[in-house]
Order: sequence, then C-alpha cells, then structure tokens
Amino acid sequence: MLLQRIGNRGIRLGTLFERAAARHPANVLILDHDLDLAPWPGRRATVAEVADTVDDYAARLWAAGVRPADRVVVHKSDGFDITLLACAVARTGAVPVLLSPALDGATVLALVRRADRPYLVTDRAKLDTELPPEVFGATRRVLLTSGEHDDAVPLAAYEGARRIPPVTMPPEHPTLITHTSGTTGTPKLAVHTGRSLQARYRPQASVVAPVLRRRETIALHVSFVHSRLFTALAISLLRGFPILVLADSRPDNAGDLFARLRPGVLEAHPNSFMEWEELAGDPREPLGNVKLFSSTFDAIHPRTVHRLLGASRRKNPLFGQLYGQSEVGPAVVRAFTRRRSPEADGRCVGMPFPGMTDVRVVSRDGNPPSETNPGYIEVRSEGRIVTYLGEPERYGDQLSEGGWWRMGDVGYRTRWGCVHLLDREVDLIEGFGSTLAAEDVLLGRLADLVEVVIVRGADGRAVPVVCTRDDKPLDPAAWKAAAAGLAPMADPVQRRHADLPQTATTKIKRLELARLLADGGSDV
Repeated sequence: MLLQRIGNRGIRLGTLFERAAARHPANVLILDHDLDLAPWPGRRATVAEVADTVDDYAARLWAAGVRPADRVVVHKSDGFDITLLACAVARTGAVPVLLSPALDGATVLALVRRADRPYLVTDRAKLDTELPPEVFGATRRVLLTSGEHDDAVPLAAYEGARRIPPVTMPPEHPTLITHTSGTTGTPKLAVHTGRSLQARYRPQASVVAPVLRRRETIALHVSFVHSRLFTALAISLLRGFPILVLADSRPDNAGDLFARLRPGVLEAHPNSFMEWEELAGDPREPLGNVKLFSSTFDAIHPRTVHRLLGASRRKNPLFGQLYGQSEVGPAVVRAFTRRRSPEADGRCVGMPFPGMTDVRVVSRDGNPPSETNPGYIEVRSEGRIVTYLGEPERYGDQLSEGGWWRMGDVGYRTRWGCVHLLDREVDLIEGFGSTLAAEDVLLGRLADLVEVVIVRGADGRAVPVVCTRDDKPLDPAAWKAAAAGLAPMADPVQRRHADLPQTATTKIKRLELARLLADGGSDV
C-alpha cells in the first residue's frame, strides 16, 4: 500500500488525453465503430484530435450549466464516446456517473435517483425505446449526444462554446462513479477518487513496463463504463502506444482488425478471450504478433490460455491474469507462459502486488481455510472506492477493521501464498466442491463447449448450463465421459450463449440464470 501512496496526486481524467497529446501528439487511436460525438474519417484520430474533442465537449457541458462537483450520468448507446464524455465531464470538475448501455430502463431510473438529480447525457434512441418518462423528473437536465427530443437539449446546440481551462479537483475528491456488475441484484454505485484510481494504475503499470520494452499496438475490448478502461488507457497513452478500441467482440470483426493491425497487446474480459479461441486456427494468424494477453479482474479457464498463447508467434508471449473487483481494482496478478498445461489448476489466480496490495483468507467456520474448506477472500488496497453512493451502510458491511475488503469470493492460500479462487460466496453448492474448478475441467475435456455454468437447481442439485460452438447439439456420450470423476450433477441444459443473462463485462449472472431455470423448468 505504501507504494500506492507515495507522490499520488490523482489520475486527472480531465487532462489525460491532453497530457498524452503533449508527449505524443501524432500517436493514433483507432475504432471499430462510429461515434456520436466526432465522426472521425476512417474511424481513426490522432491523440491530439481526441484531446481536442474532449476539450470541445467539456466547453459544451459547461455552457449547458455543468459545474464542479455536479454529477453527470452518462447513459447512451454503446461506444467509446462514453469514455470521452467521462473525461469531458471530469475536465469541468464535475463527476461522471457511467451506466452501462445494457442496463434496463427501470434500473437506470433507480440509479439516476440515487445520484440525486444529476444531469443526464443520453441519446434519442435510449429515450424512445428504453428510458421511462420519469427520468426527466429525476434529473436537472437531459442532454443529447444525438437526435432531438422536446424535453431535452442536444449538445450540438452548444457547438462553438468558449473553451474553458480544466478544473483540477483535489485528489481525494470523487472523480468517477461506476456501477458494480449486478450479478447479485441491483448494481451499486462505486465512488472512485482521483487518488484511488491512480493507486490502481500503479500496480498495473509496474507489471506491464518490464514486459513491453518497445512500442506496441494495444487492442482494448473493455466495457466503456468499467474503471479498468481508464487505467488501461493511461498506461497506453502516456507511453505513446497506438490504441485499437473495439466495441464489437465477435471473432469475425476482431479477427479482421487483428490481422490488419497486428496488435502486440490484447486487453479484454475473460469471456471475450473465450470467444477469440477460434482465432487461434485462423490462417491469417491474427494473434500471431501478440506479446501480452491481459485478462481483467476474473480467473480465466486454462484451455483459453493454452489456445491463445499457442497462436502467438512471439518468442515468449505471456498471459497476464488480474484478479480484483470494481471496488478495489486489481489485487492479485499471475503470468502464464506456453509451458502451462491446459489441465493446469485454473483456480490459482496469483500473488498480491508487493508493497501495493495484500490478501488474506478468513475462516467461515473457525477451521483453517483450505481447498476443502474455503474461507472468505479479503483484500487491502489504496485503490479501494470510498463509498457506495447513497448506500454507505452496504459499503460498511463489506469493510472490516484494518481496511480489509470482503470480495464476496471464497478460496484459500497455499503455503507459498498463492491465492486460489474457488467460488462466489452466493454460488456455493454445499457438498459439490468448486463449481469453477468443475467448469475448467469440462471446458478442457470438451472442445466444442464455448461456455459451461454450473448453478444451484431448485432441488439443491448442481445444474450445468452449456453452450456449444455454432449451437451444435451436445453429444450425450461425450458429456458423460467429460463429467466422469466430477461430483454428481443434473443432466445438462443446453442454451444459446446470447440467451444467457450477462453483466456489462460479459460475466454470466449466475443467480439470475438459476432463477430463470427454476421459474421455467429447463427453459432459460
């Protein structure tokens, strides 16, 4: 933690692109989608042009009445302009509140009300099809990035507004509000300060620096409302690395772009890497130049690591796995090489960052935590959020004396200190063992599986929900062979991957999936 505190002046989101442009003005940012804010020719812009766009929209927001310490909810159709708007809001000294485009209208309204009459930046499509009319009464003003509406003001109306100098708030002041995944119910609003985000930047920058000794193209597919995107951008921009930002993770889109631009680093959520396994067999070798695969905040299946590393033609490619949470940032890190077997233990997520983060495992029943008796995983980091907006009591429930944060996961530490993640607390199936470990085994044994999620059935039994490549029917004999040696389970339920409930970071909402199974029998 000490190394996160020394000289920590805050991340300064409002001037991030401006500072990067001062160092590397000709560096480029490339998109796979068009923006509402700035239709850049060829979907590419220099960092200097991006900085100017952020400056322009900060001026428009100021002209619309936004002032320091105001809250500005950004909830619009998916795109990198969500990120640019967050930086523009921060440049005015206000606090961006980022809500995923995937949230339903009722949830958005509840979170807007929790933000206590904020400004709302959205678009005509969201107002027409998803947001309830009550949202107008819950906000100070509604601003549009595209389209028109009788009760809203287009940001285009402020084109040419006088530019303003950036407002730098104290590092302990809120600088960004994101929401939790919502896997266990309505999302919570996590309040980050400039100092806490900078504290998250440092451990990630420290492990990337020795791996990337020369300029590499960075490809990012991270939710535009996730705090991780801002630290990833800071690491890349301030070193002058070209950046490719993807909104569409489909393998055909990603494969075309990777084959053309040859990224040296891929940063994505675990489920996106699972999607990209099929690129390992693409004759164009779209993954051939990747030096570092970086997976955000969740354990990843050994099969996925093995296939992707095998597709790289670099001499010593690495797969970096970060375990953490929206509330604390990255807490544990582990790197894998080609020597890792596809049968390796996927539950080992690594070690804390020396001098920056710490981890302990607390007993659930008075007995020492172990593989057969997992305990509660707790983390200590200066990157921890300062509260849940409007729900301080829920924040306090997860924080214990000494600054230890309950992660909501269970696991254990080996004699060497390695952290093993076995399950979410709420997903434990007593007597079954680790559902995540069982999923690793099944994915390793069945090549056609693209996802398997084991949830608790209405009768308490473990129910595997499976998705296959191209939705091919599951082979019962192959399943029986793959499940041999695992704890008893109900018959598998096969579904299309797109039909499974997912969070903004593509994690499967296991509790919701279990509820859907219980409500509809075997129908999701």
